[in-house]
Amino acid sequence: MSEQAPDGLPEPGPPAAPQARVLGVVAAGGALGALARHGALVLWPTAQGGFPWAVFVVNVSGCALIGVLMVLTVERGRVTHPLVRPFLGVGVLGGFTTFSTYAADVSGLLVRQELVAAVAYMVATVIAALAAVWAGAVATRRLLDGGVRGARGVRGARDGDVREAHDGRDVRDGGVRDVRDEGRAG
Repeated sequence: MSEQAPDGLPEPGPPAAPQARVLGVVAAGGALGALARHGALVLWPTAQGGFPWAVFVVNVSGCALIGVLMVLTVERGRVTHPLVRPFLGVGVLGGFTTFSTYAADVSGLLVRQELVAAVAYMVATVIAALAAVWAGAVATRRLLDGGVRGARGVRGARDGDVREAHDGRDVRDGGVRDVRDEGRAG
């Protein structure tokens, strides 16, 4: 059997400089996010036997910010530096939100035989976190689109920017052009 690497795979070796930078920004962002979470938990401690509101709020608010970040970086490309998403998304927001503390809190509620609170916390966290990502993304899109409903992309276009609105119009160089009938045989 041959010891050659399959075609298309990089040769094994130390990480390249860009990977080291990504790792560095993820680590720095993670430290900042974890410090922010720790600060929130210190400022809003969970009372002995109480509901873990601080972790709930941290996770839900972090998810809302993830929705904002994904629209700005992935969907709309407003923020294009290659280290922004690893720093903010994986690092800061990954360090800020916490699955492990959420799981430990659920476990603590179960140990104290607070089954209703444990199940409510599990379900409410998942639903609220997903809703927060969605709400953060929707709010960001609306802000970027100037609050126009039904004609996204029409307001706020910049020179050279081409986006299609929901009703089939095209935005190009700051003007609006109807493209619904273009390309049809007449």
